[in-house]
Amino acid sequence: MPSDFDQSEFVDSDVLTAARPAVRANTMSDSTSGSASRPPSREELDLRVSDAQQQLAELKRKQDELERERAALEEARRRRVELQTGREEMLHHLARGLVLLEEAELKSRRDAEQMAKSLTGLRESLDKIRTINEEGWSAEAYNVELTRALTAIENARMEWNGARLKWPVLDGALPSATGESAASGPAKIQGHFLGAQSFGELCRLGFALTWPVAVAVLLGAVLMVLLRR
Repeated sequence: MPSDFDQSEFVDSDVLTAARPAVRANTMSDSTSGSASRPPSREELDLRVSDAQQQLAELKRKQDELERERAALEEARRRRVELQTGREEMLHHLARGLVLLEEAELKSRRDAEQMAKSLTGLRESLDKIRTINEEGWSAEAYNVELTRALTAIENARMEWNGARLKWPVLDGALPSATGESAASGPAKIQGHFLGAQSFGELCRLGFALTWPVAVAVLLGAVLMVLLRR
């Protein structure tokens, strides 16, 4: 007995499977070509503008990050250079300062020692000068005591002159009264002389001092007139 007719027995499934993608591809190509040929809509333009703004914002953010990174690197480099130069500068100054201060300290110690010796010598000389007492000298030992006193004075003078050579500050202890009096003497005498004269006497004194000059000028004028003739 013949079986019922089944259409699936005469349909090739491989042919159907291969035909479906081809049909789908043709459909998509048709839709794509249709969308490419038409102008973009407002929604598409808004979407593109939004995408561009987002990209610009992202680029701006990256630029700000790079600027901050560059500023941080420049600050680190500046501080590094400052550290190096400051260290070298302070090493030079401190080493030089220590050498100078050590030399000054050594010189100050030597000066202090020399000053202590000078102070001791001046004190001893002062004590010897103070012990000189002429009233206690006897007639028999007068010459001996006088020689001893003169020797003490001479030694004190030598000690004083040596201290003055070492310490210039001692020169201020003895003002040059002789020079001041010599310089101010003529001025004081002249001021006293002029202040004691009256106006008439000063006029006569001026005439007496200037009449030879006036006569000489007059004679010169007469000679010039005679020579011109």
